[in-house]
Amino acid sequence: MAITTHFALILALLCSFLVPYTPKPAQPVKPTYITTPTGYLMVLRQGDDVLANLKQVAIQEKIPSASFTGFGFVHPTFGFWNAQKKDYDPKSFRDTEMVSMTGSIAWKENQPALHVHAAVSDKNFNTFGGHVLALEVGTGSVEITITVHKKRLTRIVDKPTGATVLSLD
Repeated sequence: MAITTHFALILALLCSFLVPYTPKPAQPVKPTYITTPTGYLMVLRQGDDVLANLKQVAIQEKIPSASFTGFGFVHPTFGFWNAQKKDYDPKSFRDTEMVSMTGSIAWKENQPALHVHAAVSDKNFNTFGGHVLALEVGTGSVEITITVHKKRLTRIVDKPTGATVLSLD
């Protein structure tokens, strides 16, 4: 009798694997930004690439140009302009709180061209900042307010310095 009981349990266990798989309904994708009277409000979550998301909104919404501000938890890479090399000297940080970010959106070669600066603080309240080369959302979120301008602006390379600058023409 005990062998029959064990056999029945094994058979029931094996049959449980034969039950057809029914996937859970897909969760709706939450929007990363909403429209405001002056532009957009964006909220990004852990792991999001801040600069890529700003460029994506500029393309999707056909933003002619804009200014933006933001704050939140980030893993930034800053660059300090090296005039001799005509390039940035980078430095990366982890687990910081962005106390302020400001920047602009313009266009260069039909692609969004961002100019972004930020200041971040570590857990000891040491503050670092500069030109943002890369920015990933850390723990929590990043909130960005984008103010759209009517005129399409472009960026050009300033020949004497080699830097890309905003053109008002």
